[in-house]
Amino acid sequence: MTDASLADRLDGLLFFPVTATRPDGSLHLDAYRAHVAAGVEAGAGAVFACCGTGEFHALTLEEVRDCVAAAVEATAGAVPVVAGVGYGTAVAAQFARAAEEAGADGLLVLPPYLVRAGQGGLLRHYRELAAATRLPLVLYQRDNAVLTPGTVVELARTPGVIGLKDGLGNLDLLQRTISAVRAELPELADRFRYFNGMPTAELTQTAYAALGVRLYSSAVFCFAPEIALAFHAAVTGGDEATVRRLLDGFYRPLVELRNRGNGYAVSLVKAGVRLRGLDVGGVRAPLAEPEPEHLAEFTALLDRGLALVGAARAAS
Repeated sequence: MTDASLADRLDGLLFFPVTATRPDGSLHLDAYRAHVAAGVEAGAGAVFACCGTGEFHALTLEEVRDCVAAAVEATAGAVPVVAGVGYGTAVAAQFARAAEEAGADGLLVLPPYLVRAGQGGLLRHYRELAAATRLPLVLYQRDNAVLTPGTVVELARTPGVIGLKDGLGNLDLLQRTISAVRAELPELADRFRYFNGMPTAELTQTAYAALGVRLYSSAVFCFAPEIALAFHAAVTGGDEATVRRLLDGFYRPLVELRNRGNGYAVSLVKAGVRLRGLDVGGVRAPLAEPEPEHLAEFTALLDRGLALVGAARAAS
């Protein structure tokens, strides 16, 4: 069943902060609070703590609890805080309870670790996790967690499951899923939430919007909220000229650069936060920092994106 307190609050641009660390690799919670608070002040619609961009894979249970608590403190109730959980069912339940204790408003469930389960196994996994926590769940479809329309219908019937974030990019499957939920559960047609969760989601958001999917995660918001908000305003307001200008001049080149290095979807974002003046440290193993020549290209591209937004503001 949809949880109104979270489902109704999820709106606007979704902020997935990086997890700040010190030179010795330990958490830097002061920098993390500053990062989260700056995002909220800039206009984030929600904070998704310790998810993919936040290096959930490299965090301990205690670190997730501490980061979620810090995010809750930094947001001060202004926007909801959704925490990442993952791994197998029993471990995911431990992370869910830790996030609940830390004050999270909901959970983003990352794909199960390693195994490629069938639909029955995935259904069991998500249902057992939903029963293990009072927090509402958004399910992240990607990699080894791909759901059929029928499975999503059953999960939408499950108390506590409120939405599906799609990081697969199969629009045919997503359209059939949306249609199936709408036909089978008309009472949830406007309440079950769908999210574009593709890496650098702005590149595909016009296609997702055509399916009625308005919510999307923005990694760019971490380091350039000006660019991310300008694009969001344009894509939601039907300003096709600005959408094309930012896609052609910034987002497409960014994706092409991102694709030149493994893990760049995280390490470039963290580098971007550092470039904008907040030292959030480097990525943890097994990720690695961007190559120097790629970082130089990224710096120039960031300057270009900010200039595009500045020129558009000046013209208006």
